[in-house]
Amino acid sequence: MRTHRWYPIAILVVLIGAACSPDENRATGTAQSPTGSASDVSAAGSISEDDGYTVDIDPADFVDRVDNPYFTLEPGTVFRLRGETEDGIERETVTVTDRTRTVMGVQTTVVKDVMRTNGEISELTHDWYAQDREGNLWYFGEATAEYENGKVLNHHGAWEAGVDGALPGIILNANPQVTDSYRQEFYTGEAEDMFWVVATGETKSVPLGRFEDTVKVMEWTPLEPKIVVTKTYAPGVGLLSERALSGGKENVQLIEVRHP
Repeated sequence: MRTHRWYPIAILVVLIGAACSPDENRATGTAQSPTGSASDVSAAGSISEDDGYTVDIDPADFVDRVDNPYFTLEPGTVFRLRGETEDGIERETVTVTDRTRTVMGVQTTVVKDVMRTNGEISELTHDWYAQDREGNLWYFGEATAEYENGKVLNHHGAWEAGVDGALPGIILNANPQVTDSYRQEFYTGEAEDMFWVVATGETKSVPLGRFEDTVKVMEWTPLEPKIVVTKTYAPGVGLLSERALSGGKENVQLIEVRHP
């Protein structure tokens, strides 16, 4: 799949302590597929002078499975994570459902994500993912609700690609290399997360075990410029951990995976 990357130079400023929003007007490049060939779906992660983001989606370029080794979604698989945040003890249950949802003509896999804080439900989300034939994992939106005292508080962050100008992005590319960077989602003012690959080939230990050949990414959004987090993925497993570098306390790790 042919994609355009943008280089988040301003994140270097964050790394030395200045929490500022990234400068998106950077040079572009071509992210190569695992075979080294350019791919066909155009996802302009590059940002033009008018701050435009465009992506051309052809449903024929997507497949009906998600088997990216760092983010495999097999229906029936359940991931459990546990961690500490500023609000207390957080427990997250992520279930790959057997449901699908068609977004922009693409059949996506529905993933249910339930967050509980100090034993009470705090967020319920249904995410929509799809993989292109080069192995890039795309994010097509989410239906989400935040809870307080057992009742829905709001639906902030909900969006669907193709609706009201929202566009999909790449959650994780097929062959992550250091400095690869993409928009993960784009709905102006609601969903503008981005990621940058900062390390590969490392070993990471979490309560579930010790894993090699991991990929570490840094995520941030101009909507909350003081918040920067890292996520680490392991082949054959998926997300191992999430840790806040700035903007609050968060350290969440994978404790269990149940396969169907």
